[in-house]
Amino acid sequence: MTEVSHAELARVVREHAGKLAASLMHLTRDFATAEDLVQDAVVAALQRWPEDGIPDRPDAWLFTVARRRGLDLLRREDNYRSKLAQLQWPVQPDPDERLRLIFTCCHPALPRPAQIALTLRVVCGLTTAQIARAFLVTETAVAQRITRAKRKITDAGIPYRIPADDELGERLTEVLAVIYLLFNEGYLSTSDRAYSRDLTDDAEWLADLLHGLMPTEPEVAGLLALIRLHRARTTSRFDDDGRLVRLPDQDRARWDRETIIAATQLLTRAAKQHRPGPYQLQAAIVACHAEAAAFEETDWEQIVLLYDMLLHLQPSPVTRLHRAVAVRYATGARAAMAELDALAGELDEYHLYHATRADLLRELGRPVDAREADERAVKLTANPAEQAVLHERLNWS
Repeated sequence: MTEVSHAELARVVREHAGKLAASLMHLTRDFATAEDLVQDAVVAALQRWPEDGIPDRPDAWLFTVARRRGLDLLRREDNYRSKLAQLQWPVQPDPDERLRLIFTCCHPALPRPAQIALTLRVVCGLTTAQIARAFLVTETAVAQRITRAKRKITDAGIPYRIPADDELGERLTEVLAVIYLLFNEGYLSTSDRAYSRDLTDDAEWLADLLHGLMPTEPEVAGLLALIRLHRARTTSRFDDDGRLVRLPDQDRARWDRETIIAATQLLTRAAKQHRPGPYQLQAAIVACHAEAAAFEETDWEQIVLLYDMLLHLQPSPVTRLHRAVAVRYATGARAAMAELDALAGELDEYHLYHATRADLLRELGRPVDAREADERAVKLTANPAEQAVLHERLNWS
C-alpha cells in the first residue's frame, strides 16, 4: 500500500460505495440500514486510507468494515440478526441488484427530482456537488431533496424490488434519467478529473441490463444506442497528454465503426415503433456526427431539425444551447448568437454557455468580449481538460 491523494481517495470511495449499497440492500432488504452501513465504511476509509493507502481490494475492505458494523448493531437490534449474521464476503447478488436498487429509489411516491438525486447519490456514488451541477441547482437544494427522499422511503416502507411489469412504465423516465446522468458524469466530468471510464462502463452496463428487461421499449434502446455512439469516439477525444480534442479536430479514422453501425441499427429498430423520445432523438443527433466522413460533411440542417423535435418533447435551456451550436454551422454565427442572447438569464452559471458564446464572439470579430466570456467559463468548470482548452484559448487572445 502507498500514500494516496485526496482526489484519488474520493474517486475510489465514490465508485465502490454504490455497489456496496446494492449488495447490502440485497442482503438486508432495508434501505436505511444498508445506507448506515455504507456510510460507516466510507468514513472508515476516509480515515484510514490516506495513511495506509488504498487496499488492493477496496470493495472487500469496505464490505468487511460494513459487516463488522452490522454485527455490532446485532447487540442492540435483534431484529436484524438473521439478516446481518449471513453477511460474508464475497457478496454474489443477482446481476440486476444495482438496477433493482435504482428502481427502488425511483419510486413514484417520491418527487421526480428527489428520485433522481437520491439514486445518483446512493446507488451511483456521485457527490452532492456533481449532482447539483448536473441539475444546475445549489448543493443545498440537492441535499434537502436527498434527505427528504430517504426519510420517505423509510417511513413509507417502500419495498426493495424491481416493480411488476405494469409498474415499470411509471418509473422508467426517472430510471433512464439516472443512467443518462451517470453516463454524462463519466463521459465529461463536472469534477476535478477529465472523465471516468468506470462510470461510463457502469452506465452502459445498466442500460444494457435495462434493455434486456424491457427489450421492446424504444427509449431504452435509444439510450443504449446513445451511450454506445458516444463511446465509439472515446479513443479520439483526448490527445496523448490528456488534453480534450474538440469534435472538428478528432481523427475519425480512430472511431469504432463496428460499434457505430451496431448502435445505429439498434436505433433504427427502435424508430420503427414510431414512438419517438428524447433519448432516441439525442442518439440520432450523435449518429449524424458519427456517420459524417469529415466534420465539414456533417448534416447540420438535419441536426437542427432533430433539436427542434427534441425541444418539442423536452424543452430545456441546455438543449437550446446545443441547438444554437448547430444553427451556427447551418445558418451562421449571427443567428446562433441571437439564440444565445435569449438564454443569458437561464444559463449564466453554466460554463458551456460562456465557452460557446466566446467562440461565436471571436467569429464575429469581438475578441475582447470573447476573452471575458472564456474567463467566465474557466471559473465555472472544475474539469481539468475543459480548463486546459479554455486557458489555451485565453493565451491565444
